[in-house]
Amino acid sequence: MKPAPFSYYRATSVEDAITALSGADGMAAVLAGGQSLVPMLNLRLSPVDHLIDLRAIAALSRQEETPEAICYGALTTHAAFEDGVVPDGTNGLMRYVASRIAYRAVRNRGTLGGALALADPAADWLTTAVALDASVTLTGPDGQRCLAITDFVVGPYYTQIAEHEIIDSIVVPRRSAAERWGYYKVAPKVGEYAKSLAIALIDHEKESARLVIGAWSDAPLVLEASASAFLEGAKKNDLAVIVQNELDLKMPSLSPAERRLHTSSAVRAAEQARS
Repeated sequence: MKPAPFSYYRATSVEDAITALSGADGMAAVLAGGQSLVPMLNLRLSPVDHLIDLRAIAALSRQEETPEAICYGALTTHAAFEDGVVPDGTNGLMRYVASRIAYRAVRNRGTLGGALALADPAADWLTTAVALDASVTLTGPDGQRCLAITDFVVGPYYTQIAEHEIIDSIVVPRRSAAERWGYYKVAPKVGEYAKSLAIALIDHEKESARLVIGAWSDAPLVLEASASAFLEGAKKNDLAVIVQNELDLKMPSLSPAERRLHTSSAVRAAEQARS
């Protein structure tokens, strides 16, 4: 299939893109990497009247560093992380995650901002952003606003991006050099979306830990009780019981098979972080 007819506009600046969005008559969408949007257009699952291309906006590909955090322009590609051409304050976690996204052709064009804007529950960057306490800066006709990633994502494919707004950048706090991470993904084959995804972070010097489950039917889930047990050194089997109990409490709609799969992913991510 081919997409329904639409107008195309190549924006030259953030302000130009916002003006084009605000003045569009009908449904408008912005194009970042296009790795999800273009197939949906071709299948007519996401019909639009106006397509505004952001790829010529240099400001959206910037990176800015401070001692506390790194700001990534929304058009920073997966490949830029994978190849180490952008700074990474996460002890290699973001570089590793990027290298596991789909195929190289997708990583060459797909963007961090585009992935978060889609808010696909099975997408790697969404769970990673939640695990890293990232925040998203939105720009619209009324200026900029910054939202914590947990406030930005409302649910599957549903975010707080308002009409005529775009994602300007994503801010990721720098992690302690002592922090260790684990990442575990279950996918039917390379390049497909995950059936289960877990990220574990542990920092004994700061006495902190984080355990996040993604790739289920809602936004990524932070497992507080399981993270506490993980920090306290719960053994593999004991941690599995705690994770399972927390999943039963917070995700009661899971089937027994799904519960077991997510439990296994969480425990494997934790074990990797510990090793």
